[in-house]
Amino acid sequence: MKTITNLDRIDRRILNVLQRDGRIANVELARQVNLTPTPCLERVKRLEKDGFITDYVALINPVKANAALCAYIEIQLVSSTTEAFKRFNQEMLDLPEVQECQMVAGGFDYLIKIRVADMQHYQRFLGEKLASIRDISQTHTYVVIQDVKSETAVYING
Repeated sequence: MKTITNLDRIDRRILNVLQRDGRIANVELARQVNLTPTPCLERVKRLEKDGFITDYVALINPVKANAALCAYIEIQLVSSTTEAFKRFNQEMLDLPEVQECQMVAGGFDYLIKIRVADMQHYQRFLGEKLASIRDISQTHTYVVIQDVKSETAVYING
């Protein structure tokens, strides 16, 4: 499997530029990485084919989308069986408020990031949705007061 270490400086620069602006025209991308358009487009297509570029998305302002409240919730499951993990994973996939869900090592099993409109919506989410998941034994919530840094780009040295 290819990794970032298999890429040359130009490929890494292409990835960095596309992470800042996925809608950039190929001609402008080529100019910024010092290539002509045709080889630049070929490199982008290869980076897509090789799985370095997985998608192109629009980033939405959560305040305008009525999802201003961000919270992180630690979740501990009742048991650590494969079946419990599978059930919980599926439950998370079905909850639109959950933006991220990671299984973690440490004092709890999962860390999820949610976005909701306000504290009342959070309370309903916690009481009606999370509380109905039978495998959860305990939760701890951390409500975000201020976004100090929020990046979507993956750091690529290059």
